Amino acid sequence: MKPYKAQVALYFLFALLSVVFALFTFTMIAPVLQVLFTDATASPSSAESLVGKITNLVNEIVLQHSKFRALTYAVLLVALATVFKNVFLYLSLRVLNPLKHQIIRKLRDDVFSKVLHLPVGYFTQERKGDLMSKMTNDVNEVEVSIMSVIEIVVREPIVILLTFIMMVYFSPLLTLFVFLFLPVSGWLIGRVSKTLKRPSNQAQEELGHLMTQLDETIGGIRVIKAFNAERIQQLKFRTINNALFRTKNKILARRDAGSPLSEVLGIFVVCIILMLGGYLIFNNKGDLTGPFFIAYIGLFYQIINPLKNLSNAFFNLKKGGAALDRIQAILETENTIQEIENPIVIKDFKEKIEFKHVSFAYGEKSILKDINLVIEKGKTVALVGASGAGKSTLADLIPRFHDGTKGCIEIDGVPIQNLNLFEYRKLIGMVTQDPILFNDTIAENIQLGTGGKAQEEIIQAAKIANAHNFIMQKEGDYQSFVGDRGNKLSGGERQRITIARAILKNPPILILDEATSSLDTESEQLVQHAIYELMKNRTAIVIAHRLSTIRNADEIVVLHQGQIVERGTHDSLIQIEGGHYHNLVHLQQLSA
Repeated sequence: MKPYKAQVALYFLFALLSVVFALFTFTMIAPVLQVLFTDATASPSSAESLVGKITNLVNEIVLQHSKFRALTYAVLLVALATVFKNVFLYLSLRVLNPLKHQIIRKLRDDVFSKVLHLPVGYFTQERKGDLMSKMTNDVNEVEVSIMSVIEIVVREPIVILLTFIMMVYFSPLLTLFVFLFLPVSGWLIGRVSKTLKRPSNQAQEELGHLMTQLDETIGGIRVIKAFNAERIQQLKFRTINNALFRTKNKILARRDAGSPLSEVLGIFVVCIILMLGGYLIFNNKGDLTGPFFIAYIGLFYQIINPLKNLSNAFFNLKKGGAALDRIQAILETENTIQEIENPIVIKDFKEKIEFKHVSFAYGEKSILKDINLVIEKGKTVALVGASGAGKSTLADLIPRFHDGTKGCIEIDGVPIQNLNLFEYRKLIGMVTQDPILFNDTIAENIQLGTGGKAQEEIIQAAKIANAHNFIMQKEGDYQSFVGDRGNKLSGGERQRITIARAILKNPPILILDEATSSLDTESEQLVQHAIYELMKNRTAIVIAHRLSTIRNADEIVVLHQGQIVERGTHDSLIQIEGGHYHNLVHLQQLSA
């Protein structure tokens, strides 16, 4: 709320004025009752005080006119004060509600921005459903539990403070007694709420598990049905759902105890106040009179609701605090991919990419070990090896999806950690094994991240990628929506659109991560032709399981358990009897 101090101050002012006019009605009631319903015509207070002045004014009206005329004026003033009270209450809400929504909007934006800028490695360690739960349910919980109580947290203490001042003015002794009971009620409410935060956090975690289960079930529905696994998935979902049900009930049971507890304590105090006040009046101890005692009871009731609201707000803050902790965990996650101050802006790729003694590890697990590799401009370098050898990780180091734990990667002699990341990634295009499309039009998917290209350029890129013909057969051609994750297109069509995307970007460096491994033969031929067009006059790093697709690579680098064990052309490596590459080719020929 720090950037919005002016709005908060304005809300505080309107809330203060609303409370002042609300209390004015009680200030009016006591002296009017004193004059109208007793024989006294003198104020029990000093004429210099507000109550004294009101009492003298009422006395004067009664003497000059009648008690009914005085009552009429008092009623009109009370009505007018009530109008002003509600006008300022409305104005305070007009300031507060947009402020609450503005803060939540900024929180959502901050969380999404943080997620966008976190390194790729973060998403391999976190469950997608849990992340989605934090970004949606937890933010909603903050909105409901925390932002909704700002009004209470700011306004109710004003009500309580000003009301207490009036109560002290009417009867210091009774008010002292009330003060003695507040710590007791606060302690009881605090005991209930202390146990609320842990189960609230547990509920949000269980909701994250529920979303993960839902996401996995929807994504794998064909496999679930094929293997008759519906009952297993149902039982898993039901287990999580039941745990969430029990936790929610526990939270609500504790939260709902707050309001009745505070009300019982309030009524208990009222009963004792009635006894004590009656004793003081009946025995003529102090200046307290019947009319002022009635007004005092009314003032005390003015405090009960704010105290109840504050107790509920305290519960909600505890509940929302658990959600906020989970959001804060994302916002405070360290981004390991950092730019230096005044990074170098690189606009072109001129000579080579060089790995110098590069190692990489996930925690204690070593993935790459002491990689030394030079990729010259215009050359095609293929990375091959068994699954888990480190091929994709090595390729991911080039666009800085990860940073190596040791060593250095340089482009044209400059360490990539010293480069402006946005400008550097402009030089790199990528086509992955799993074609990533977004639920948008074909044209928007092709021009992703390129700043809005002309339609002619999009069409030309699609033609080079062998995608134009099938796009034109769609009902809306380039404005057709591809569906969720591109599910309205076949695998080959999706892949050719991602290739068209890379062609439109026109990067000098290209990373192809097994771009044809999941396609049928006909689609593979179309995509492979598009890839050859894409690779022309570019530096290419190709990851391939199908070794037949990289026979013409300028250099083949063979990885085994994170190390380079062989390198050379296809013809030279195939001659090494018993070598890793020779064995890989032999195994693929047997499987074919």
